[in-house]
Amino acid sequence: MSSRWVATIGIVMAVWMSLGRWAVGLGGPLTWWYLPTIGLGFAALQLWAARRIRVTRERGRRTSRSTIVSLVLAWVSAIGFGLTVPDSVNGELVSILSAPSGSTWSTEMSIALCNPLGIVAFALAVAAVAFAAADGREPRPEEDEADGAGAGMVPHPLSE
Repeated sequence: MSSRWVATIGIVMAVWMSLGRWAVGLGGPLTWWYLPTIGLGFAALQLWAARRIRVTRERGRRTSRSTIVSLVLAWVSAIGFGLTVPDSVNGELVSILSAPSGSTWSTEMSIALCNPLGIVAFALAVAAVAFAAADGREPRPEEDEADGAGAGMVPHPLSE
């Protein structure tokens, strides 16, 4: 997975999480809270992950499966969050999933689902950054290699 794809998909998911309701005519004033907090925060994490993936590739290393899986799961959670996050329309809280039914129960269920989905999306995005950073690190030298090749083991401090 290239860093360009990660950045593009990540920004699209950030826009979806904060502005997706406007695409179906359910935008409202809460968007002005979602955009700077959720949208910019998620976009920043995705761009950071993309940069770490690029560094990994430049160092000749492979992006691990854990990085890719955590990114994909973060995007799936972001899609779910965008479908369930409410906005104020005509004085009522409405989400994309609760709008067709029009019932209060479905609105409450959407709100109940959007919080965990948002938390999981951000947690997985942070995990993806951590995994991507670990992928690009140089391996740590062994204790024997720290003093130079062929130097032998470090003597135990109590052996003298």
